[in-house]
Amino acid sequence: MDGSDVRTRDQPSSVPRSPAEVSAPCRVAAPDEGISHEELTLAARNHGLPLEALRYDVTPPGLHYILVHYDIPAADADTWTLKVHGRVRTPLTLDLAALRALPPVTHRVTMECAGNGRARLDPRPVSQPWLVEAVGTADWTGVPLRTLLAEAGVEPDAVEAVFTGADHGVERGVEQDYARSLTVQDAIATDPEVLVAYEMNGAPLPPQHGYPVRLIVPGWYGMAHVKWLTDIELTDAPFTGFQQAVAYRFRQSSGEPGEPVTRIAPRALMIPPGFPDFMSRTRVVRPGPVRLEGRAWSGRAPVTKVEVSADDGASWQTAELAAAQGDPWSWRHWHAPWTATPGRHVLTVRATDAEGTAQPLTQPWNRGGFANNEVQRIPVVCCQ
Repeated sequence: MDGSDVRTRDQPSSVPRSPAEVSAPCRVAAPDEGISHEELTLAARNHGLPLEALRYDVTPPGLHYILVHYDIPAADADTWTLKVHGRVRTPLTLDLAALRALPPVTHRVTMECAGNGRARLDPRPVSQPWLVEAVGTADWTGVPLRTLLAEAGVEPDAVEAVFTGADHGVERGVEQDYARSLTVQDAIATDPEVLVAYEMNGAPLPPQHGYPVRLIVPGWYGMAHVKWLTDIELTDAPFTGFQQAVAYRFRQSSGEPGEPVTRIAPRALMIPPGFPDFMSRTRVVRPGPVRLEGRAWSGRAPVTKVEVSADDGASWQTAELAAAQGDPWSWRHWHAPWTATPGRHVLTVRATDAEGTAQPLTQPWNRGGFANNEVQRIPVVCCQ
């Protein structure tokens, strides 16, 4: 038997028997482990908000953060349909024209990825390596989900609505369409009002933001806002799909069931002042008055206070918080004066909401790296 015979005979054993065999389990980075090639690949596919874009009340679509779990589906608006079925009296199949014919509403909603801040944790959960930039605010136009459910007629025994998108992939060994659920109570609520949206900032959804139709769940982290929406099923039992029962849960170890990730924790971000060094992004400012400003939001209760510090949290001053405008689930502008003096400084900002919850100075760790709302820190050098 020569070498070619051996390779031919052994080849089948190296071929995966299913897509699940090419999908690695989740893990936590080893001490001092750098960002992996796989994480860099994710970072190249997904992008965050450039922090200077916090100047815009409404984020331009190309600057709004993006997280795509699998591939952006090839969607055709002419053939797209949305099915509403399961525990309903009258199943619906709607095309885009039928959806647009219903009375539209528009909500301005701040959306944040549940993994925002993950890369700052130690040890680092290995996944999309966000710092603080996974956020954006848009005007979303569509039909209230409760309108569709009222037309379909939800049966009394329905407990959840399951939302399925057209994006398909494999994650931690599970082949799946991306799907999430809400309780019926959350699905039909008036505040926040869930939308089946087909426009972003007055134009059709861009492909990366869920064209032609997506779900918008104000106040919830981004995993709930199912993109490329094709199916809504009312069920008489809680949904146990991967994205609901396995992913997006707070865990300290891999074996525990964990608590679900839901609403956005309070956060404030600052537009980095001055100008940056290209590689390090260290900010440089001139001595004298500097206006500090940014945005603050929470998905749990309205933001009531924003504070800034120029000495890494040793002392704080209260910023001026702009009045809430329009939708309560949108961020609010804040600003504060600072007199820069020569030397090195660490600027910090934190938000507190109406429930009394303030951003932590250090973040409790969880295995998925979720809801990390530790305060933002910006190193600044003030030159002579």
